[in-house]
Amino acid sequence: MNAIYRATAALLLSSVALPALAADLPSMMAAPLAPAYAAPSPWMVRVRALAVLPQSSASVTAGGAYVVGGSLKASDSIVPELDISYFFTKNIAAELILGVTPHRVKGAGTLAGLGTIGSALLLPPTLLLQYHFTDFGAFKPYVGAGVNYTFMLDNKAKGPMSSFHVKDAPGLALQIGFDYMIDQHWGINFDVKKLWLRPDATATIAVGTVPVTAKFKLDPWLIGTGVTYRF
Repeated sequence: MNAIYRATAALLLSSVALPALAADLPSMMAAPLAPAYAAPSPWMVRVRALAVLPQSSASVTAGGAYVVGGSLKASDSIVPELDISYFFTKNIAAELILGVTPHRVKGAGTLAGLGTIGSALLLPPTLLLQYHFTDFGAFKPYVGAGVNYTFMLDNKAKGPMSSFHVKDAPGLALQIGFDYMIDQHWGINFDVKKLWLRPDATATIAVGTVPVTAKFKLDPWLIGTGVTYRF
């Protein structure tokens, strides 16, 4: 008899529980699943105001003779700059930097009396491989190293020169900086780069058509700040 009572009770309970479960099933199926974590896009862009500060000097010859104490100095420049980054992992990225900087070149040392001898536009695309540190929350510092190739555009002779030309040249670059992310997409960036750049330059002094050659050391510091956008 006890077995019959237990079986009857189980049957009654199942007859109550199964309709209730069936009634709840549509609402359970309609409940949305928790969204999966959305990883950020691998693409990032920055727009910066960039100060280009050449640490310039030169060894100069005129008419084939070394000019003792003679040198050249390139002017500073402040320009807008765009860079594009691609993240291979959350820590490793490649960055391409684009911008054009105008510079004037003056005589220095014993050649200071020549004043401005020429001008040029520098197009220095730079490709860097970076390591981004990701353990500091919104503060995201990084370091980088890479290569540069500077195109010298729109060379113009000035002052006593009848010709002036700075040749294209390769270079090396080191970088340190950080992004401070305001939200998932927007941030503020500060960045410092050092370029080692040693182009050759040629010019001609108008009076007497004396040829001038120089091994130019530019080695600029590039200091920038601006806005970051992570897609």
